[in-house]
Order: sequence, then structure tokens, then C-alpha cells
Amino acid sequence: MSQAQPTVDARHARFRPVIAGLAGTLTVLSVAQAADIPSRLGYSYYTEQFLAVVLGLSLAIVFLVKRATRTAQAEHRPPSIIDAVLAAAGLGLSLYVAIAYPSLVGRAMMLPWDALIVGTLLFLLVLEGLRRAVGLTLVIVVVVIVGYGMIGHLVPGILQTREVSPQRLSVYLAFDPNGMLGITLNVAATVVVAFVFFGQLLLRSGGADFFNDIAMATMGRRRGGAAKISIVASGLFGSISGVVVSNIVATGVVTIRLMIQSGFRRTSAAAVEAVASTGGQIAPPVMGAVAFLMADILQRPYAEIVVAAIVPALLYYVSLFAQADLQAAKQNIKPVEGEEIPPVAGVMKRGWVFVLPFAAIITALFWFNQRAETAALWGGAGALLIGLLLGYGATRMSLRDLWDSAVETGRSITDILMISAAAGFIIGVLNVTGLGFAVTFALVDLGQGSLFLLLLISAAVCLVLGMGMPTVGVYLLLAVLVAPSLIETGVEPIAAHLFIFYLGMMSMVTPPIGIGAFFAASIAKASPMKTAFEAMRFGWTAYIVPFLFVFSPALLLIGEPAEIVIAVTTAILGVYAISAAFVGYLHGPSGPIRRLLTGAAGAALLLPPGVGGDQTLWVNAIGFVMLAGLWFTGRTEVRSEALKKVPGL
Repeated sequence: MSQAQPTVDARHARFRPVIAGLAGTLTVLSVAQAADIPSRLGYSYYTEQFLAVVLGLSLAIVFLVKRATRTAQAEHRPPSIIDAVLAAAGLGLSLYVAIAYPSLVGRAMMLPWDALIVGTLLFLLVLEGLRRAVGLTLVIVVVVIVGYGMIGHLVPGILQTREVSPQRLSVYLAFDPNGMLGITLNVAATVVVAFVFFGQLLLRSGGADFFNDIAMATMGRRRGGAAKISIVASGLFGSISGVVVSNIVATGVVTIRLMIQSGFRRTSAAAVEAVASTGGQIAPPVMGAVAFLMADILQRPYAEIVVAAIVPALLYYVSLFAQADLQAAKQNIKPVEGEEIPPVAGVMKRGWVFVLPFAAIITALFWFNQRAETAALWGGAGALLIGLLLGYGATRMSLRDLWDSAVETGRSITDILMISAAAGFIIGVLNVTGLGFAVTFALVDLGQGSLFLLLLISAAVCLVLGMGMPTVGVYLLLAVLVAPSLIETGVEPIAAHLFIFYLGMMSMVTPPIGIGAFFAASIAKASPMKTAFEAMRFGWTAYIVPFLFVFSPALLLIGEPAEIVIAVTTAILGVYAISAAFVGYLHGPSGPIRRLLTGAAGAALLLPPGVGGDQTLWVNAIGFVMLAGLWFTGRTEVRSEALKKVPGL
């Protein structure tokens, strides 16, 4: 046994530079494409040729990094001969497509033998790469949809499709711009890679340390300060990284420890971190790159997406802050110890420059009307300069860190690239067979009877399809499968896309496969399932508010100013009241009756204009009066109890 170990280590060592080279090359090529460097140098090619190279590199990385069996022991084993063969096959076939693509496209209608073989093999390799990357759920979805596309013409009724032969379907999915090498893979290979690279550069330049320090400096001395530090730090970094699990690992190792030390239960500490890291993706302006994808798919200005997302994100974090604060009050959890809290002035003096990369992104987008991926590169350049020239505290970047950032970006993006290629298969089947129209028509027909029922079904689909997948990939998939039916029933397009985004995002903390909650629980050494259920409670607004803004776009800042002001004000009060009911504390511990009344007041306040007709304002007013009464009676009781404890009174 002792003699075998060096052999295993040697095999690991042989593959490390290969994997690093593939990952770094993937990032460099994607960044070059995002910056239009090839066209500036006079090179012209099909976008699909570039995407084929990216796909080949990502397939090779997946097969060399991910083992065929998804166990903890298997992940530590070096690649086997089969893994190496699959990696070489994925890269080789993709490079063949990249080189021969002009010829393949010209001969596609004749179904040439090489197109059939290469297309079929790539389909199978992508499915296996997808299984290794994110599990079996999405593979089953793809297989079912592709299978239905081949037999759908035999199905009578509303879901009948056009007949497409398996050979033609194989060639179409592999080489048509509406298939594997289509918009989803293109967006992932340019926009998402650019933002993940920006996040890596910001992390290595000291940005993550600055986020943690500024969160601790501003929130540490407040009641429940440790939880509020987690919320601020994780929200800030989650907005940039767009990868929930890596955000939990990056910030949770510090914030979860602080929360446990200050008195929070282990499950509560893990749940707060998981929900805060997940919610960072809904926080404007970056939103984990989803805002840019949404703008591209909807063909709407990026500014519209950001403005629409402001209030739902505000409600999410109002609820999270309120629950952390009230739970700290209920459990008498003290602020963080003073010596651990850096002064705000000192933190800002060392780290104010980290505002500049974000300013660069906003300036590029709004002032110079640059594409999203170009704006991300502006921000990345700013982070790189700060890291090389200034750093933060003892953290300094070297040129080696630049390459390491490229390697880590290439490794971390492969899951999303696999999902994007698989989403291309689904889009291709929906288009070529007419299944997309059939599904949309069926759901629209259902929605005509009850939009609320359609929303419930859509929410369930979002949560199920999103299990275990990165949020960007979840959004891309749901934007194809679910959003069109909502839009066809008359839902505002931005509301429809934000709806699927929120519900898909919350699959990261929703049992039974709340992977974000499970990662946080492992750091906190807490029960994964208990953590997931507590995370659902902390993040409850993300399950409820999407239904509200579908019926009342005022919560997306769409409509008359007076209606928007009323909707936002009552929603904030309602969120606070329901959060207080969940915790069981409002100016003192609340018994069952008081909690029920507080929750009822919150529900009445949360009802936005347009949902309850002309009676909505009256319902809001009743909720406000109830909450005010509960607030003042609770305050009076607390003062009375305090006076009783004063000697001589």
C-alpha cells in the first residue's frame, strides 16, 4: 500500500499541468473573443468555430477533473486511461468541427457520414460531461426532450410535433446555430467567462479581504453583528462571482465561525451564509452576470433589467437583515468583540480603490455603451492594476496570479459550459420539431384558466430543474423552457424572466438537493437538511415576491410613481412583519397569537396594487394599523418589564 501511493501522486502530477494548460487556454481564448482581438488583427471565422474550440477544451477539462463516479473517494483519484481517452476524443472531435465547420455546414443538408458520426459522438460526450459536472437530473431532461423530439410526431393532440429523422436531428443539434453551438454557449463562453475572470482577479487583488473588512467594520458593532457581516460580505462578493458554492467557501470560512462564536446556532449560521451568498446574484448592478444574459435574451437595455431588480433585491435583504437582527435580540446575541473589528476609516483608506473596477464596469456600460463582456474586461483590468500596484494590506498580486486566475476561471466555468451546450440541444429540439411552440401553447392554454396555477407549475419546474446546477445555467435553461409560456399569457417579459431567475436560484438552498445549504452546513458542521430548511425560512421572500411582481409590476418600478411608492413602502413593511412572525420576536418574544397577528399584518401589507383590485389599499391600511398596534403594545410591555427591574420602583 505504501509503495502504490507515489505512483498515484505521480499520475496526479502528470495531469496537473495539462489541466492547467487547457483551463488557462480556454480563458485566454474567451477573453480574446470578448475583446474582439482576432477581428482587430484581421482574422475572420465563424463564431461556431470558436465555440467548438471552447467546447473541446471544456470537455477535456471535465473528463480529466471529474471522475465517472461522484464520490468523495473518486474525486481524489487521478484520471484513468478511460478519462484520458474521453478527454482526447472530446478535444479532437471538437477541433475537427472547428477546422471543418465551413465544409460541414455547406454539406449538412446531405447528411454526410462525417457529420453524422461527429455529431452523434459529441452529443454523447456532452451528456457524459454534463453528468459528471452537475449530476443526472439535467441529463435525463435532455434525453427525454430529445427522445420526444424523435417520436413527437406520433403523439396525438396538442403536443404533436413535426417529424424529424434521427440523422437530421443529430446533424442539426451539432452544427446548426440554434443547437449546441448556439447562443447559450456563446453567452457562457464570452459574457460569463469575462465576469468569472473579473471575479478571480478581484479576489486575488485583495477585493475579497476588503469586502470582509468593510462588512465587519460597518456591521460588527451592531446587534447580531456577525450575521450582518456575513450578509454584507457574501452579498457583495456573490454579486460578482455568480457561483454560489465558491462564494460560500470564500466568505463562509470566516463569517460562519464568527456567527457560531457570537452565539448563533450552527444551522442558523450556515443558513444565513447560504442565503446571503445565493442572494448576491440578485443584487444589482452585476447580479452574477445574469442581468447581462437577460438583457441579451430579452433584447432590452441592461439598465432596464437592473432597475427592475432593485426592489425585489431590497426586499430579499430587508428580510434577511430583519431575521438576523430579531433572532439576535431574541437569543441575546452580542456584537462581535471590539478588538476583531477594524475601524471604518482605516478600511476605506486601504481599500477605497476597489470601487474603481465597479465604476469602470458601470462607465463602460452606460457611458460608452460597451457590451457586457467588454465592460467586465474593463473591470478586470482595473482589478489587475490595483492588485499589481497597490494590493490590500499584505495582499499583492504577481503576474503568476494573473495566470492562476485564468486557470481557475477555466476550471470553474466548465460546469456552466456543459449546461449551456445541453441547453443548446434543448433549444434545437424545440425549434426544429416545433415542440417549443406546442409546449408554450399548452401552458398558455392552462394559464388562460388560471395564471396563478401556471405560476405554481412553473415555480415547481424551476426548483426541480435547478437542483444542483449553477444559477447562470439554471437561468439559461429556464429562459428556454418556461419563460416563453409566461410571456404568452400576458406576463411582463422582464417579470417573467425575473420570476424564473428567482425560483431557479433558490434551488441552491431548497431541499432535497440544496447544494449551497449543504456546503455551508459542512463548514459549520451542522445538519445539511436542517440547514436547508432554515435557509428556506431566511430566504422566504424569494419564493413569494416573484408571484407578487408578476401580478403587480409596480414592484419592478414599472407603472405610475404613486402606485410604485405605495407598493414598495407597504412591501418593505410587510416583509419586516412576516420576518418578525417567523422569528417570533417584535419588541420582545412573541407568543403564538402575537406571531399569527404579526404574520397576518405582514400579509395584508405585502399585497401589492393590482392584486386585490380596488380593495388593496384598504387591506394595506388594515395591515398597517395592526402592525402599528403590535409594535407599540410590544414596546410598552418591554418598558414596563424594564421598570419593574429598577430598584425602588
